Amino acid sequence: MKISVSIAAVAVALLAGSAMAAAPVVSPVASAPAGLKSLPMSIGGRVQKTSDAYTYQWPGTYFETAFDGQAVYFNVGKGDEILHVTVDGQASAPVVKPAPGLYGVEGLAKGKHTVRIEVVTESQAASDAFGGFSAAADARPVAVEARARQIEFIGDSHTVGYGNISTTRDCTTDDVWKTTDNSVAFGPVTARHYNADYQVNAISGHGIVRNYNGFAGDPVPVAYPYVLLNHDTLYQDATWQPQIIVIALGTNDFSTPLNAGEKWTTRDQLHADYEATYGKFLKDLRARNPKAYFILWATDMANGEIATEERKVVDQFKASGDNRITFLPPFTGLQMTGCHWHPSAADDKTISDALVGFIDAHPDLWQGK
Repeated sequence: MKISVSIAAVAVALLAGSAMAAAPVVSPVASAPAGLKSLPMSIGGRVQKTSDAYTYQWPGTYFETAFDGQAVYFNVGKGDEILHVTVDGQASAPVVKPAPGLYGVEGLAKGKHTVRIEVVTESQAASDAFGGFSAAADARPVAVEARARQIEFIGDSHTVGYGNISTTRDCTTDDVWKTTDNSVAFGPVTARHYNADYQVNAISGHGIVRNYNGFAGDPVPVAYPYVLLNHDTLYQDATWQPQIIVIALGTNDFSTPLNAGEKWTTRDQLHADYEATYGKFLKDLRARNPKAYFILWATDMANGEIATEERKVVDQFKASGDNRITFLPPFTGLQMTGCHWHPSAADDKTISDALVGFIDAHPDLWQGK
């Protein structure tokens, strides 16, 4: 959901002058200063507005604001998450599992400042909440300029950034949570390269028709239409019109053998279901995004089964008369040193570089933006 406008223009102007500034310190605020007033903000990702907060669950959500003053405050709601907070491009220490309440960055130099908060963790089990930004009564909101480019990433754990900053493949559940950093996953890295707003609509362990090793739960196409994973509210936002949509789904469908009791008794049946369901998902995406260009990609895992099946889906989509789609050559040589043999942050950079290479070779994909 895109609310208000982003801070790109102000950020660019300020970064050069603030490059050597001290890292901001985020601290809980026991008692709110008198006269705080709300600041307008830009939101990246899908959120559900309640009376006092913005609730979110898909990864990659971020919040931005800009103001003229010496302190900024923000409210964190209930939820387990890691937040990255930057002021004028300078990052604070990560804010890990913050207790609900008011937090502040105080003692800033007089003048204009930009603030960005990124949620870098995955929250499948429950949604998180953010209560917005505020500043002192004498602070002044700064007019900001909207980003023209929008790009969306749809996928599974590879798109989430599952355990991508881990130094070992052997991880506990808590290790995965602590070492998942969506801000350095290939999607946000690519979006920042183009100064584009982005959404990351991905769920670790979930596929097109089959989840990892056949476990129960919504496949991604079933969960995708909703703001949260609980199916309460359909996602509808006329301001979200991505020029490019990047999709990678199939790893969980094909990386494990079929189990007794699953709905498919043969691999051929699984293939047919995957191709038909993926094709319908792409047609639904096209109905929502008539001008977007689709880029599909896959690793070379599962002896090439994932890439072969995803390529079939692209070929079938093109055969239906829609040519605004491509399948990138399967990714080889990824080190997969993240948790449980997932892409590392270095692998994410490799994937991003390939996406950038393709997009740069086809600048028309941005439709003049």
